[in-house]
Amino acid sequence: MQPVWFVLVALMLTVYVVLDGFDLGAGIIHLLVGKTDRERRTVLRSIGPVWDGNEVWLLATGGTLYCMFPVLYAASFSGFYLPLMMVLWLLMLRGMGIELRGHIENPMWHSFWDVVFAASSALLAIFLGAALGNVIRGVPLNAEGYFFEPLWTNFQPGPHPGILDWYTVLAGLVALVALTTHGAAYVAAKTLETVNERARQAGLLSSRILILLTPISLAATLVVRPAMLDNYRAHWWGLVFPLLVVGGLIGLEFFWRTGKDGMVFLSSTTYLVGMLGGAAFGLFPTVLPASTDTTHSLTIYNASTGEYGLSIGLTWWCVGMLLATGYFTYLYRSFQGKVLVEDSQAQG
Repeated sequence: MQPVWFVLVALMLTVYVVLDGFDLGAGIIHLLVGKTDRERRTVLRSIGPVWDGNEVWLLATGGTLYCMFPVLYAASFSGFYLPLMMVLWLLMLRGMGIELRGHIENPMWHSFWDVVFAASSALLAIFLGAALGNVIRGVPLNAEGYFFEPLWTNFQPGPHPGILDWYTVLAGLVALVALTTHGAAYVAAKTLETVNERARQAGLLSSRILILLTPISLAATLVVRPAMLDNYRAHWWGLVFPLLVVGGLIGLEFFWRTGKDGMVFLSSTTYLVGMLGGAAFGLFPTVLPASTDTTHSLTIYNASTGEYGLSIGLTWWCVGMLLATGYFTYLYRSFQGKVLVEDSQAQG
């Protein structure tokens, strides 16, 4: 059952990044594509009824880790306590930026919350990317399965690294550019006229930066953790993930040029699925590598709950996923189509 739950957790995390990633990206480009109050309200309207629902997938992933991999949950939440508190504050500030902006009709009030919304979205993308970088690089786990990392040490990966080093900063930068591209593709697909044109320009620029950063980040990953190639050597079908990454990048370059916004969004989604799926495939069955001693690493076997809990949990997980899938299908079907500027004017 442990491999099944590994795949399900990886799937839920990917769904979260794809769904919440585009509204994080919309926040990152918020000040770039929205120059006037009306244009900024149009950007907010494009993610209006879905942004908070998308974050449910992050909570659901955390809940699943708690139930199925409690040792991993305990180690991660104690070791990453400081950055997790930062992420929670950023999530709250981002929500406040969206919800409080329209409560007072004052240009300074609007501008303040616009900056809060954009800055917290960008920092969240960087933090989430750095978190993935920490998982791939490894953390200084002890024999009891716990660790502590300072925010930074000498910025070098090693047996006792900090949360931030050159590799995790690079991972954060890749996440920032990837989600900027993803958000620009979504905003372009949901808007018209000036906002649409600016989103396309921002997305084309970030896509080209992403094309440069992706091979650099993959090479850096192999330097920091060469063992990531072991599963690819043993199972050739895992090459589907790097092919998805390449296909996504080619699609981004081609469809931005042809102006097919929907296909651009599909391409950025393909890229994210390939990157996250490739990372999970390379790590399996390890869920948290140890930088000190590989025998201290947490795997799906020494971090999971008992067989009975894994079996019963699968039944309730299927019920919950059916309800969540039905709700999100209805939500996105009812919100399909372009967001009109005239509608955002009436929103107030």
